[in-house]
Amino acid sequence: MYNYLLKIEYDGTNFVGWQSQKNGTSVQEKIEKTLKKILKVKIKINGAGRTDKGVHALGQYANFKINQHIKDKKKLLNSLNFFLSKYLISILQIKEKKIDFHSRFSAKERVYEYHIVNREGSLSLSKNKAWHIKKKLDINLLKRGARILEGKHDFSAYRASSCIAKSPIKKINLIKIAKRGDRIYILIKSKSFLQKQVRSMVGCLNYLSTKKWSLENFKKVLKMKKRSLCAPPAPAHGLYLKDIKY
Repeated sequence: MYNYLLKIEYDGTNFVGWQSQKNGTSVQEKIEKTLKKILKVKIKINGAGRTDKGVHALGQYANFKINQHIKDKKKLLNSLNFFLSKYLISILQIKEKKIDFHSRFSAKERVYEYHIVNREGSLSLSKNKAWHIKKKLDINLLKRGARILEGKHDFSAYRASSCIAKSPIKKINLIKIAKRGDRIYILIKSKSFLQKQVRSMVGCLNYLSTKKWSLENFKKVLKMKKRSLCAPPAPAHGLYLKDIKY
């Protein structure tokens, strides 16, 4: 038995998410079907992160096990991309791993990045690739809010009602805010996240930085642990799974 790890990039616009579902086409489904077409056996891949509908990936990872040894990984990569490119899915890398490696459970840190375009003019090139916010964002308030969210907290207020995680307690290792022209990037690192946690955090940071909320109100949401107090989650199309650290 052999174990292989794929590094994957995709545009999530036309997918129901990463995970295979009955209600539409998923990224996982497209890759599994393509692997079966090329390798002539049914393949089940394990994704490192279950991105939601509309969320993109710059560095998603997935592993699969197979009885046959893949001698020419470059050929497989090119064959996969030949079939997957029309769906805006790219396989960036194929590596052989130890048999006990699991892309999800072996992950030490997940890195997400949220993209915002802060300007009056509408989006053309970044349509479905970033959150367009017309109202001026206060970068200093964004950074102050980010520092509050860093560290170990009960993130009950930021989790989706359908979240199945056993505990709402998560440790945010880092939140970094970067501004380049009219673009704002929010980089967030943690070993794992609750369902819709990142988007909910960004939604609350937006309320703070547009001064819809005071700093005290922002702190209260985290402290009270009530989902009803949370700001609406930021749109999925601004979120990117940037990398997984192993």
